[in-house]
Amino acid sequence: MSRIAVVVSCFNRKATTLAGLESLFNQQQLDDVSVTVFLVDDGSTDGTAAAVAERFPAVRVIHGDGSLWWVGAMRMGLAAAMQEGFDGYVWWNDDTALMPDALHRLIACALEVEPELGPAIVAGSTCDPETRKWTFGGWYKRPSGIRLDYLPVEPDPDKPVVVDTMNGNFILVPSAVAQVVGNMEEKYTHRWADWDYGQRAVMAGFKVVLAPGFFGFCKGNPETKTWRDGSIPLSARWKDLMSHRGMIPRQWLVYSRRHLGWRWPFYFVSPYVRVLFKGITSRNPTGRH
Repeated sequence: MSRIAVVVSCFNRKATTLAGLESLFNQQQLDDVSVTVFLVDDGSTDGTAAAVAERFPAVRVIHGDGSLWWVGAMRMGLAAAMQEGFDGYVWWNDDTALMPDALHRLIACALEVEPELGPAIVAGSTCDPETRKWTFGGWYKRPSGIRLDYLPVEPDPDKPVVVDTMNGNFILVPSAVAQVVGNMEEKYTHRWADWDYGQRAVMAGFKVVLAPGFFGFCKGNPETKTWRDGSIPLSARWKDLMSHRGMIPRQWLVYSRRHLGWRWPFYFVSPYVRVLFKGITSRNPTGRH
């Protein structure tokens, strides 16, 4: 893979975006690889786009109108990159601080597994910068009776591991995979698109591989003050549940029907029933004292 496109989105976190790009441009062992960065700035008002253009003039900044969210922004960046044609497409989140050899190892893993597995999506795991515990990476999809669980996979330190899907924080999609699977699903706005993409790739006959070791540092998503937080009022939990960061019904329906098999009706209604039930049965459903 001699030509790689890195696609990233950003919105109103200039310091985070600049620090992330610093880690990207400090990558080592890429003498034979040409890297082109496509950054979609979704209408930031904090000067992110201008700061990026000044500090990293090689970055191709694409401007959004503020309504794209993560999936829409990434779709726009991937579309621009795929129109030009590259050997591989790296999805990267700007809040992931990459280790100096992360991109080299990701590409090396893709080349290593291809003779046996064919072109495969390769995911790099991230860990918390303070605790060094796993935060994002690969997942197993494990059915057991009526249950269907997604289980996080710790990376093996020495060898690649085949998984069922992945987070899109730092992955490499070879051109052969991108040509068949295409872009991210347009029906999603912020959630599900990465898990969906990995599973669609598997359905198309490709593999998803978790590369050895960790590739960067990224904090996990906290559950406090979200719809999963039982300590906040029901109205606040319901509002978050219906937001782009929660479980918008029409989007969750697409994912459920596509990937959860015969169990999908149960799993589709479960988050809404769970929030309502806990709120109604709570002694203090409004959060007042």
